Amino acid sequence: MEKVRVYDKLVRDNIPNVIEKNNEIPVTRILNDEEYRRELLWKLREEVNEVEQATTKEQLIEELADVLEVLKAIAKLEDKSFADVIEVAQEKHLTKGGFDKKVYLEKVLVKEKK
Repeated sequence: MEKVRVYDKLVRDNIPNVIEKNNEIPVTRILNDEEYRRELLWKLREEVNEVEQATTKEQLIEELADVLEVLKAIAKLEDKSFADVIEVAQEKHLTKGGFDKKVYLEKVLVKEKK
């Protein structure tokens, strides 16, 4: 009787090769663009969750690298380069700043108009 591990998730391109090298048989299919987009967004949530769970600096960097790879794939799917994403990030940094000052907005008091 065969043992089966079910994953049902988007994986990196070389993962099937790694599985084959372990004398196992990967069962895969190619996603259409709609499925791919949905799975990339799911993968992004998965990787961000793993960033939150990292317990060492090394694990944190590994998980951040995974987030970066997913972001690059999402940009490419949207016909943008990662350089485009970086450019927009730099523009936003210039106009809105970064997160270096650790500012936490609790609330905004709105003055009533007279």
